[in-house]
Amino acid sequence: MSSSQESVLPSYETDSSQTSKLIRKSKESPFVPVGIAGLIAVVSYGLYKLKHRGNTKMSVHLIHMRVAAQGFVVGAMTCGVLYSMYREYLAKPKECKKDD
Repeated sequence: MSSSQESVLPSYETDSSQTSKLIRKSKESPFVPVGIAGLIAVVSYGLYKLKHRGNTKMSVHLIHMRVAAQGFVVGAMTCGVLYSMYREYLAKPKECKKDD
């Protein structure tokens, strides 16, 4: 690979680790860790219920897990949008114009 082609490719941060990226992203958007925790919770619950599902068909179990995951995603997105709207419009300091 020549040096002229290397400059065209995007450069990635090599000094930052995955944990530092996660910490930075969680400061910018606090619902990222909530989403990760929700993913882990839904997957864990699904695996537990898969083992103890009794006479329930596999397809019904998978449909219930899909609906639960989609419901969590919609809820997390709604909370994220509401939080960003709050930060943008209500928590933002208002600029006052002084009339002379």
